[in-house]
Amino acid sequence: MSKNNRIHAINSIAERLPDAPSAALPADSSMSSYGEDVFGEKEIRAFLPKATAAKLLATVNEGKPLDPSIADDVAHAMKDWALAKGATHFTHWFQPLTGGTAEKHDSFVEPRGTAQAVQAFSGKNLIGGEADASSFPSGGLRSTFEARGYTAWDPTSPAFIKRHANGATLCIPTAFCSYRGEALDSKTPLLRSVQALKKALRRLMAHFGQPDGRVSVTLGAEQEYFLVDRGFYMQRPDLLQTGRTVFGAAPAKHQQLEDHYYGAIRPRVLKFMTEVEDILWKLGIPAKTRHNEVAPAQFELAPVFEDLNLAVDHNMLVMEVLRQTAERHGFECLLHEKPFEGVNGSGKHCNWSIAYNGRNLLEPGSNPKENAIFLTVLSAVIRAVDKHSDLLRAMTAGAGNDHRLGANEAPPAIISIFLGDELSAVMKSIETGTSARAEGRTKLKIGVDTLPPLPRDTTDRNRTSPFAFTGNKFEFRAPGSSQNCAMNQMVLNTIVAESLDAVSDKLDAMDGDFNANLQKLLQRLIRAHKRVLFSGDGYSENWAKEAARRGLPNLPDTPSAIQPLRDPANQKVFAAYGVLTEGELASRYEIALEDYHRRIRIEGSVALDIARSMVRPVVADEFSKLATALSMAKKDGLKTGTSGLKALSVRLGAGLDDLHVKCERLDKALAKGGHEEQIAAMDDLRRTVDALEHLVDDARWPLPKYREMLFIY
Repeated sequence: MSKNNRIHAINSIAERLPDAPSAALPADSSMSSYGEDVFGEKEIRAFLPKATAAKLLATVNEGKPLDPSIADDVAHAMKDWALAKGATHFTHWFQPLTGGTAEKHDSFVEPRGTAQAVQAFSGKNLIGGEADASSFPSGGLRSTFEARGYTAWDPTSPAFIKRHANGATLCIPTAFCSYRGEALDSKTPLLRSVQALKKALRRLMAHFGQPDGRVSVTLGAEQEYFLVDRGFYMQRPDLLQTGRTVFGAAPAKHQQLEDHYYGAIRPRVLKFMTEVEDILWKLGIPAKTRHNEVAPAQFELAPVFEDLNLAVDHNMLVMEVLRQTAERHGFECLLHEKPFEGVNGSGKHCNWSIAYNGRNLLEPGSNPKENAIFLTVLSAVIRAVDKHSDLLRAMTAGAGNDHRLGANEAPPAIISIFLGDELSAVMKSIETGTSARAEGRTKLKIGVDTLPPLPRDTTDRNRTSPFAFTGNKFEFRAPGSSQNCAMNQMVLNTIVAESLDAVSDKLDAMDGDFNANLQKLLQRLIRAHKRVLFSGDGYSENWAKEAARRGLPNLPDTPSAIQPLRDPANQKVFAAYGVLTEGELASRYEIALEDYHRRIRIEGSVALDIARSMVRPVVADEFSKLATALSMAKKDGLKTGTSGLKALSVRLGAGLDDLHVKCERLDKALAKGGHEEQIAAMDDLRRTVDALEHLVDDARWPLPKYREMLFIY
C-alpha cells in the first residue's frame, strides 16, 4: 500500500465542495409518498374484492386465522400492484439465524409456448416457497445433506418494494423452517412468543373484570451507528473484514469535550440522513428522530412505536437502508457495537410495551383500578426479569457487544431494573403496606382511593441501567447495534407471559376480597424479586459486589452469557409456551458459540496480517533509515543531533522486536484455537502497534488514524 494513500484520502475530502442548498420541497411532499412502497391496508382495499380484503384485514389487524382460499386473489393483486411499481421479481424475505436477512429473487416471467411468456404470480407462490437450507446456520437441527427449507408468508407484516438502480423487487415477509418444521429463523419464535404473551395477558385481565380484547405488543428500536468516509474505510482491512478497528491509537481529542452530542449535523451527513428518511417513509417506516450521538462520527435514528413483529422487520430494513445509502454518499455505515476503542459504542435500545384494548398497561392510570392493573403488570415484569435475567443477557451476547457492555453509557452485563425514585418509593410502600403522607403514615390499599396518584415520567434517567422504566415503557439498553432485536424480544415476551400466568395462578387460588388478595400478592412479589431493582451507578465496583451478594448473575462475555440456553429449567419455559422446542433452543446455543469463535478467529487473523504485512515493513524501514543515518553521522564525526536519533532508534528497535514477539504469540494462539488466548494475544499486539503509531513518520503510517476517521468526513 502506498504511503500516500492516507494523505490522498484526506485531500480528497478536503477538496470536496459542499452541495448547494436545494430548492425547498412542499411541506407535505414526504407525507404524500409515505408508505407508497408498501402493500398496506389502502392497497389491499384498492386491489382486492371487498370480501377478500375483509378476510385478509381480519388476519392482519385482528389476528384471525388466514383463509387459504383467498391466496390466489391476494397474489394476483400483489403482482398487479408490484408491476405498476416497476417490479420485475418477487422474493420471500426472511431472517435466518445469521443475524441478517435473506432473499432469493424469482421473476414474474412464466413461459407460454415458444418465445412467449406472461407475468404470473400464484397463491402457491405467495403462501410458501422453498429455499436451500443447508448453508444457513441450524445449530444441529439438520445435517448438511438435508437441504430443504421452507418459507411461509407472514400476512401480519405487509409486502413491500425494494428498489435498486435498474428496477424493483416485491418482498414478502416470511417465516423460515426446516423440512421437519423446526424454526430456522428469528421471526417464527418471535411470533410464537407474541401469541403466548397475548394469551397470558388476556387471562390476567379477566381477573380485573376486563372484557376479552385486543392485546398489542409494541416496540420502538433506536438505532445507533457510525459513519466514516469510504476513502478511509477501504484502507482499513480490519473494518472491511470485521466491522471494527483492531488497531488505532487514541487521538488527543475524541469525545471528552462532549461537543458532538446533539450538535449541528454536518451538511454531508444531513443529506445522507434526508435520503435515508425518504426511503424509509416510502416503506412505511416511521423514522422520527435523527441526531448526532455522543462519540464523534456517531449518529442515531429512532422510529415511532409499532406492532412488535412489524417493528422488528422494519429495524432490519433500517440497517440495510443505512448501509446502502451510505455507499451512495461516499460513506461506510458501521453497525458494529464497538468500531472504535475508547469512545462510545453503538446499541439498539429496544423500547417495549404492552397494551390492552388500546390502553398502555405500562402507563399509570387516572383511577385506582387502572393503577392496580399497572402495578400488577409492573410487578410481573419485575418478577420475569429477576427470574430470567440470564436469558435476557444471553440474547444480547455476541463478540461485538462484549467490547461495548460496561462502559461509555452502555449498560453492564449484570441485568437490573431501574424504576426511578418515585416509582421505587411506591413499590416500597406496597411492600411495607404503608405510605408516607404529609398528614402522617397511612395504610396503602391497592384498588381503592387511598392509593396516591402514580408518577408517570417524573424521574431522571439512568444511562447505566440495562432495563429501565421510562414512564410508559421499558427501555432494554443492552442489545447491540448490529443485532436482530427479534431474539431479545422473543425472550422478553416469553418470560413475561410466564410471569403473568404465575400471577394468575395465585389469584385463581385465592378466595375472598380481590383487592386485599391482590395487595398481599404484590407484597410477596416485590419482597421476593426486589433484588433486581437498582437505581445507582451500574459501572461502579461496589455494584458488582452488591449484585453478587444479591445473587444476580454476572455474565461478562459471550461464552458465559449463552450458557443459560443449556439450562433444562430454561428449556422447559420455552417449551411450555410453544416458543422454542428443546432442540430449537439448543441450536441457538450452538449457533451463538460457533459464531463467536469464528468472529474472534477472523479478528485475530486480520490483526496478524495487518501487523505483519502493513505495520512491520514500515517500522522496519523506518528503523533501517535511522540506523543508516546514525552510521553516517558517526562516520562523518557528527555529534549534535545523534542523541535524539539514538533514542528514537532504540524505541523503534524495541518496538520492532516486541512486534515480532507479539505476532508470534498471536500466531500460536490462532493455531491452538482457544478464544481466551486469542483475545489476550490480540490485546497485547494492539498495545504494541498503537504505541508504534506515535513513533513512525506520520506520512508513512499505512492505516488511517482515529483522528482522521472520526473527524474528517
